[in-house]
Amino acid sequence: MKSYPITVKSFGEHAILVEWPNKVDDTILEDILQFTKFLKSRLEEDWEFVASYNSLTLVSNAISIDFNNLKKELLNFYTAMDYTQKTERFLWTLPVCYDAEFGLDLDEVARKLSMTVSELISNHAANEYIVYGIGFLPGFMYLGGLPKELETSRKDTPRLRVSKGAVGLAGKQTGIYPQDSPGGWNILGNCPVPIFNVNAAEPCFVSVGDKIRFEAISRAEYDLHKIEAEVGIYKPKKMLLDA
Repeated sequence: MKSYPITVKSFGEHAILVEWPNKVDDTILEDILQFTKFLKSRLEEDWEFVASYNSLTLVSNAISIDFNNLKKELLNFYTAMDYTQKTERFLWTLPVCYDAEFGLDLDEVARKLSMTVSELISNHAANEYIVYGIGFLPGFMYLGGLPKELETSRKDTPRLRVSKGAVGLAGKQTGIYPQDSPGGWNILGNCPVPIFNVNAAEPCFVSVGDKIRFEAISRAEYDLHKIEAEVGIYKPKKMLLDA
């Protein structure tokens, strides 16, 4: 695998920021995930790792950071990194109901993109999207890989309340609101499966580097999956991606 020119910056007393070239690229993301995995096997202290787009933030929960020494150590680790073992990544298929009740902006976005509503739904559900980051809200996935023909600007006036599960478009990305929130994304539908559960052993079952595929479902299927999710028996479709 290709290595990249990385930079290491101080990010406060307990954090350090490692940056890759400033572009959205799946191979860069894979390199970040590989480095994260390698560091977890080398660093002894209590660390948290936050990977996103073209950066990796390391947060020490135990000690203040000796920046100069850690910078040298990280650069040496990157040079010595073992690429033989790939990171484990999954493709998740998540159900979405695109009925007009949920797709608040379907008509407007379809007009902007010179498509019918059916074409917009079909195109949105036909692609696989890469999870480049998780943030803004706990469990909010920033999904890249949106086809150019689906790119559309954020709404001029954000809504004061976007419903939990809302699936939206903004710029070059799509995503799911994991809880009720203000937001300016164009809403196409709703996913009945909770993306974030604070009571679960792993509150967010999706990880950075995974892929998401949307499956269009009927309102009846939506209601069924919502009940299944509420009682804890719904299991999202999951497939291991090739290494």
